[in-house]
Amino acid sequence: MLQKRILFITVLIFMMMAGLLGRLMQIQLFQAENFSENHVNLIKESVRQRTHELILDDGRGQFLDRDGNPLSYEEKSVLVIFPFIKKMDWNSAQVAKILNVSHQDLIKQVEGSREPIVAGGKDPLLLTERQADDINQLQIPGVFAVKKKIFPEHPPAGQFIGVYGENEEIFKSRYPDKDWRNKSVGLSGLEKSFDEFLQAESESKFVYHVDGIGNPLFGIDVKYAGQANPFFPLHIKTTIDQNLQKEIEHLLDEHNIQKGGAILLDVETNDLLAVASRPRINSRDPFFDEGSKNMMFKQLIPGSVFKTVIAAAAVEEGLVSEKDQFRCDLDIRGNPAERNLGRLDFEESFARSCNRTFAELALSLMEKDPKILEDYARKLGLLDSVSWQGDVFRLREFKQFEHDSGRIFADKESRKDQNFIAQTGIGQQEVRLSPIAVANMLASIARGGQKMSVRAVNEIQYGDGTTMTSFNPQKPEGEQLSPYTAIKMQQLLRRVVTDPEGTGSVLKDLPYEVAGKTGTAETSVLHDGEQLHHKWFAGYFPFDDPKYVLVTVNVDVPDDQGGVNLLFADIVQMIHQQNP
Repeated sequence: MLQKRILFITVLIFMMMAGLLGRLMQIQLFQAENFSENHVNLIKESVRQRTHELILDDGRGQFLDRDGNPLSYEEKSVLVIFPFIKKMDWNSAQVAKILNVSHQDLIKQVEGSREPIVAGGKDPLLLTERQADDINQLQIPGVFAVKKKIFPEHPPAGQFIGVYGENEEIFKSRYPDKDWRNKSVGLSGLEKSFDEFLQAESESKFVYHVDGIGNPLFGIDVKYAGQANPFFPLHIKTTIDQNLQKEIEHLLDEHNIQKGGAILLDVETNDLLAVASRPRINSRDPFFDEGSKNMMFKQLIPGSVFKTVIAAAAVEEGLVSEKDQFRCDLDIRGNPAERNLGRLDFEESFARSCNRTFAELALSLMEKDPKILEDYARKLGLLDSVSWQGDVFRLREFKQFEHDSGRIFADKESRKDQNFIAQTGIGQQEVRLSPIAVANMLASIARGGQKMSVRAVNEIQYGDGTTMTSFNPQKPEGEQLSPYTAIKMQQLLRRVVTDPEGTGSVLKDLPYEVAGKTGTAETSVLHDGEQLHHKWFAGYFPFDDPKYVLVTVNVDVPDDQGGVNLLFADIVQMIHQQNP
């Protein structure tokens, strides 16, 4: 009996040791790089457990302005301190003196650290070149002044550039053959559009190894691990003029634009020079507030700005003449108008924004062809994507950016209702246009009717600054306005400003001659019992030799507040000061 027990225990011990040995072989030999259903790389994890590192650059490509200067980040000198320094006599008083900071605060930061830190934490202490040189000349192990990419809380063109972050589900859906671990993915804006080009190859970082209690394992040497390939990361050179972008954002804040923004195009190339949206993007939590939306790319109610389309269609279809008179003492339903403008001809109606005229013209146009308003909106580049698009390497029909498409009618029934058509003629009812599309329309008119795609990126560059691929100016397919109609529209848009009673007459004395169209759209949204409005001014300048298209919008403001004509004027004056 005793012998059986001994044999049983011996076999049991042997089986347990065999099991442990098998498990050890599985861990160390067979599945060391792909362990368990989570596919853990045990070799990498063991190294990571004994490694402390500080990321200087995550290796993701970034964005440049039209002059090649950093747009989405700033490269600044910062102080990096490794925690093993607190067990050494490291001349902290001299470091604090160079930095002009409290010695006690510096010691407190170091004493509280368990991993490498950047002095200043979330608001890093930025060093001058002199300070950085003085720190490095001290040659203190574990104390370095280095260049690091700093991402500002409110970067210029924040919503347009977009955000990126770690998202396993999105990464795997885009790149099923790549390892997603610790990889970022573009989530909005250009970060999303150009994500495939921006993907990181490797990080730049400081590394040192520690033992079980955190002491340096191989001495106090800190190693730098950087990007080995000089061609990566790639950089995206945008068309943004950084000086104009910052000045326009400043003016939006000065005019207290809470929701809305401004967009600036180059007429000749249709390049996007500046795009500013409010509210500001919240870089710490970009997807849970209004700041995540680029208002310049969103559908908005255009109001009288849409009369530009009605006017162009009426001119090209021969529906108006100089002798025509319109009852602008009446509203679109034939009742006495709140704003009695008397009898006006076609040009006066456009300049003074008579609703009755354009309601009648919309009805006449729809009698000719139920799809005529969409046809002319397309000729002016309002309904479809205005972005540069084409084949880029293996990417088919690649778009530089996404924006909301335009809309005239929501359904077939709306085309048959006389009241709906009249409301549509003045840019109300179901009409929705994005400011980027309206800017594209004005640029087309300023060029004599010629359509062009909006270009947001000039080229993709290798890490050494050489060109990987370029995006040339592009003319989309489809019909466009005749040169005659475009010239007539230029005259009408100028009349809005030169007519003493024109809705844009406040802009007549600017240093550049301006042409454009105002818009005040009712939204049916109430705040404290008062209806809110979208207020627009869309124009171009100088009139005789068009260079810029500018669209300004203020969204959800009371009828007696929030006009954007003065904002438009201030931006024009600012541009004149920079480019006299």
